[in-house]
Amino acid sequence: MRVDMGWLERQFEYSERHGILIPSLTNDWDELNLDHQTAVLAKWEMIRGNIPEHVMRFEAAIRIKTQLLFNEDDFLESCRINDDIADLASRINDLHIWFRTQQDLDRDTKQHSG
Repeated sequence: MRVDMGWLERQFEYSERHGILIPSLTNDWDELNLDHQTAVLAKWEMIRGNIPEHVMRFEAAIRIKTQLLFNEDDFLESCRINDDIADLASRINDLHIWFRTQQDLDRDTKQHSG
């Protein structure tokens, strides 16, 4: 069975916050047949492979902002920079969670195909 590429594209949505496509399944995972699950996993694996690059980009931004914070004398500006750092750290945490999502999907697929 071939999977409609339009359907596959609709299973992901772009996250401005994270800079990647994230799964946004139109059906529950268990409702998808094996071909659809396999197609989603293959696309996710391609996306997932880029997550470390995005994490490194956010880490570089944190290093820059940390240096700015170190040199900042204005309290309100320091608070703003600190908020930016916290937001970037939160994005990194989210990306780590998304990165681990593959393992959960693989385990579910193997249980259903076995």
